[in-house]
Amino acid sequence: MSSRWHRVIAELNAQGDAARAAAQRVHDVRSEERTTAVAISYVAEADYLRSASTLLHAHLTDRRPPRRLPVARVWPFLRDVWKDRALSRLGGVWRAVPRDAALARMCAAPSAPLLTAVIDQAEALQASLRGDRKANRLYESYIPDHQGSPATGRLGAGRTAPTLPGLPDPGHPLNRAFPRSGATGMRVQPGREDEFAQLRTDRFAVHARALAFGDAVLALLIEHRAEGVSPEPGRLRGAGRWVGREQQLVPDTTKWPTKLNGYQGATLAALSWLVLACTGLPLTFGQRADLLSHYMQLFLAAGLIACTGIALVYRHGPKLITAPGPRAALPGLAAAVLAFTVWQGQGPVADYYFAGPYDRYDRQYADGCLAASPYRHDAVQAMVDDGVLTVTPVEGGTTLRLGPAKDGSTHPLRPIDRATRALLDEYKC
Repeated sequence: MSSRWHRVIAELNAQGDAARAAAQRVHDVRSEERTTAVAISYVAEADYLRSASTLLHAHLTDRRPPRRLPVARVWPFLRDVWKDRALSRLGGVWRAVPRDAALARMCAAPSAPLLTAVIDQAEALQASLRGDRKANRLYESYIPDHQGSPATGRLGAGRTAPTLPGLPDPGHPLNRAFPRSGATGMRVQPGREDEFAQLRTDRFAVHARALAFGDAVLALLIEHRAEGVSPEPGRLRGAGRWVGREQQLVPDTTKWPTKLNGYQGATLAALSWLVLACTGLPLTFGQRADLLSHYMQLFLAAGLIACTGIALVYRHGPKLITAPGPRAALPGLAAAVLAFTVWQGQGPVADYYFAGPYDRYDRQYADGCLAASPYRHDAVQAMVDDGVLTVTPVEGGTTLRLGPAKDGSTHPLRPIDRATRALLDEYKC
């Protein structure tokens, strides 16, 4: 057995232990952390299922196993959003279920008792997938029978609502979403109750079947790739590392209030203004630096700042408005002052660092060492030609030639000939 097979089998064993520990943790954890524990359990099951499928494919095709098992990454930021996504998508379990091509590959391999067990579990997982996809198709919109007894009406008595043209299936999502002829109820299609019950049973059994499939693949790999010796659990990656660390993964956060009062609304408006002011920074500095030709990069930078600001406000905003009464407006006042400073200050700051040749001449020479000379601001004629600023005194004298004279440049103006250098030395510039 190669060392790589030994390592990946040990990692798969660790993922299986973590998935079972995560499932047990759901029942043991306190209620405030249960949703996080459920999310970890879902993702750990998906990691175990996905890794088992990957190693099984490598085993059946006689290829080297991957260096790293495929596991879902736990987002380093906005972990509460990651948790909600994992809960809504069952952690990716449905996407990790082996499809028909994988099942055909298993069936085409030489028969063996352990492989037969893997095939059985794969077929059970596909039954769970069919249950998830088809269970809702057995519902239908119906028109309740108002003339029967109340008890009968509550049991779904009535007639099936007419279907939309071209969609004869009463369980089609459009027929359920847009009921016709006054249909007000939703029920399982008559005569298909047993099929519906079986589909629901298969759908809810996916968690146990995912673990059973991973265990069957692990047993197969130990028999054929580890010489029948079960390795100790190896390095654990993915969601399994967070089992028992729910509070550390998704700390308790203050929720947004259902309805904002005036002070809270003012703070939220000030924070939004601050985000908007910061979003304009790349565009303002890009325009002053004569970088509008790179507009795509500037807009991407502005979009990144906007998304980051919105995420920070969403994540930390509730903490800033928890103070009672007018105190909830204090963070908004600070944000408004900062937003005003950024809004009004970004233009002058950009002009200072990316000044044009005329402004730069005034700043370096006309308002300084040449302020009392014939080269002061109101006594010269200036012109830019091919990156050279030519300054000619109205009363006559040596013409200054300075460079580089470019819009958006950060380089100071320097003399480019001896006559200009000698005159600037004369005025001790």
